[in-house]
Amino acid sequence: MAHASPIEADAVVIGAGPVGLFQVFELGLLEIKAHVIDSLPFPGGQPAELYPDKPIYDIPAIPVCTGQELVNNLLKQIEPFGATFHLEQEVSTVEQQGDGRFIVATSKGTRFLTKTLFIAAGVGAFQPRALKLDGIEAFEDKQLFYRVKSPEVWTGQNIVIVGGGDTALEWAATLATQEPHKPQSVTLIHRRDVFQAAPSSIARLRELCDHQKMRFMVGQPTGFATEGDRLTAVQVTDPQAQTHTVPLDVLLVFLGLSPKLGPISDWGMEIERKQLVVDTEKFSTSVPGIFAVGDINTYPGKKKLILSGFHEATLAAFGAAPFVFPDKKVMLQYTTTSTQLHKVLGVTPT
Repeated sequence: MAHASPIEADAVVIGAGPVGLFQVFELGLLEIKAHVIDSLPFPGGQPAELYPDKPIYDIPAIPVCTGQELVNNLLKQIEPFGATFHLEQEVSTVEQQGDGRFIVATSKGTRFLTKTLFIAAGVGAFQPRALKLDGIEAFEDKQLFYRVKSPEVWTGQNIVIVGGGDTALEWAATLATQEPHKPQSVTLIHRRDVFQAAPSSIARLRELCDHQKMRFMVGQPTGFATEGDRLTAVQVTDPQAQTHTVPLDVLLVFLGLSPKLGPISDWGMEIERKQLVVDTEKFSTSVPGIFAVGDINTYPGKKKLILSGFHEATLAAFGAAPFVFPDKKVMLQYTTTSTQLHKVLGVTPT
């Protein structure tokens, strides 16, 4: 529902991906409560939307977890801080007021008057790149999918995967070797026999093809076949201009993301190559009171890693504290020893 008057807030976080969720945690430790806005209908960002079952290996002290497990753990971690989520809406305008605060308005008419703003929007408002075949969109979320949610439901079915990046290769290998929910067949289609993927993923693909556990075809989807209201095959044109019909029950498309910076570009911040320029002391943008963390920002030595975003969120929270508590000196405390942090977290130390 639209609010007649804006919701007053100390902090608004744009983006509910892993870095945005950890931003809530770091703000919470400083007793700054956050409102979180995201365009998706659920928290989690890219890991929850695009690779919920894909393993992640570079989160400190967690040898391996899936994208969804990481999101679930972060949501559990921020429970003590009572963040308010505003989902399925995008921020449309940000206007600085005379007192330094910001009016933030969303696509659903929700308005905030906030002391600080944190942009953790990943690559911006992203959408999977769609397969460009006229009429194919009619099968989306029925037989055509841009993400994998429950692969076990495809047991015994013929699966065709389009793409040549890590996600396409990893899902092809995972589905081809999935026990006990193994598909009838897995076919990977890519426009050329060169991949933009990790060498280990490419090697695994070659090995599975050699052992006839899956099939790889060079070509481009140029059409499809149907029977009644069902998609039955995709037509693939190879480099020799020959067209092949590949039967299928399920079509998975992993052509990457189409990032759109969207209205962020109109908010008056310094931008370099569609990313927000920040300092490395507090990850502030060129507008005081607005911070940018995660893949949306850029600075010398920037690495687009989740763990880097966690570091950025920590310093951004401390950078924001003077805007929220101008008369309070914020000291660094440790969760292992601080009774104040134990109180904030609602824990009893042993």
